[in-house]
Amino acid sequence: MAALKKVIRPIHLWAIGVGLVISGEYFGWNYGWGVAGTVGFLIATLVITVMYLTFIFSFTELTTSIPHAGGPFAYSYRAFGAIGGLVAGYATLIEFLLATPAIAFALGSYIHFLYPSMPVLWTAIGFYVLLTGMNMLGIRESALFSLVITLLAVGELLLYMGIIAPAFKSANFLHNAMPYGVQGVFAALPFAMWLYVCIEGVAMVAEEVKDPEKTIPLGYISGIFTLMLLAIGVMVLTGGITDWKQLSAIDYPLPESIGIVLGKQNSLTRIFAGIGLFGLLASFNGIIVGYSRQLFALSRSRYLPAILSRLSAKHQTPDWALIIGGLLGIIALGLGRTDQLVVLSVLGAVVMYIMSMISLFVLRKKEPDLKRPFKVPIYPWVPATALVLSVLSLVAIIYYNPFLSVLFFTGLAIVLTLFVLSGRHKQQQEDISLYQLQ
Repeated sequence: MAALKKVIRPIHLWAIGVGLVISGEYFGWNYGWGVAGTVGFLIATLVITVMYLTFIFSFTELTTSIPHAGGPFAYSYRAFGAIGGLVAGYATLIEFLLATPAIAFALGSYIHFLYPSMPVLWTAIGFYVLLTGMNMLGIRESALFSLVITLLAVGELLLYMGIIAPAFKSANFLHNAMPYGVQGVFAALPFAMWLYVCIEGVAMVAEEVKDPEKTIPLGYISGIFTLMLLAIGVMVLTGGITDWKQLSAIDYPLPESIGIVLGKQNSLTRIFAGIGLFGLLASFNGIIVGYSRQLFALSRSRYLPAILSRLSAKHQTPDWALIIGGLLGIIALGLGRTDQLVVLSVLGAVVMYIMSMISLFVLRKKEPDLKRPFKVPIYPWVPATALVLSVLSLVAIIYYNPFLSVLFFTGLAIVLTLFVLSGRHKQQQEDISLYQLQ
């Protein structure tokens, strides 16, 4: 069986976890202001923060018990069999494959902000080619890149908050702060999720982690607390520097905010926009790692063509999974807007969260003797909270985004139909070693 190289330590795992998500602090979340206002979006963010805190503590139990590159796919397969694995695998692929083009659009927009002659689309494609190639060099190199770029991105966000904090005025933040009332809070949930979505991608490098029983909890828990502090700080301070409506529909809210505070011709504004690429690159790289490992795991378990689980002889990287995932992302660049890609990505995420939390409950009953190096505290209330809030988020996303929801679930129905017609749903569960690698 194809095996990935174990080289990742706690600091690398923190960097991958934070790096997967940190672009969410740079763009995407501001679309939530457009549907909820500043206070409405703050309420939505606090609800989603509770959901992610409870989810990560619960998800860590699954990841340490079943350290498998398939992540949610492996947990649902083990809990529910082939159909469950397919649903979770589909949802996870949608989440990761569509998050990357959204980030690529933002990268192109940041470059265009600095150099107006640079086209957004071709710049985005160029970043796909560059980072896919880098990941083909090996996970050690990719993890080191993630560490360096994530540290720079965190430092930049702290610098950003320090620059704009003196310009914060509560009157700006509270002006027309909930124009759509409670309804707006529900509509904003997918954009609040964008502040944290994809952190669960840490699970997909579980087979490449040294001492996963200790390393994975450290990486997950330190990562979610880092992101929580950055998300709330950036959102609140940005909302108080000007009329928030000016920032609610653009892909580069942070450099625009710096430009408002310091002046667009100020040299610091251009420097900040340049180093703002760090956060976007960190997430772009981390999510490429995530979707390539998900494609690899689904292929290795014979859900996808075998070529996707072939490893490079030299670097032990899933090169074909990297290439095909990149091509699918480039296609998505031409088919959707950033806000649509964000909604579809978080829709896939929330379906996966629901499947994972139900899997946790099922496995607690089905396999009480399963080795669990980390157990979720205050069971069953913590995973139950994550599950209830995930279901609430799913209902809200479907209600406010019916067309995109139809696309998502039609795709799932087609995949399930083809799977059943092929007879794969009758297969026996595969060897346990696939789902509990040591």
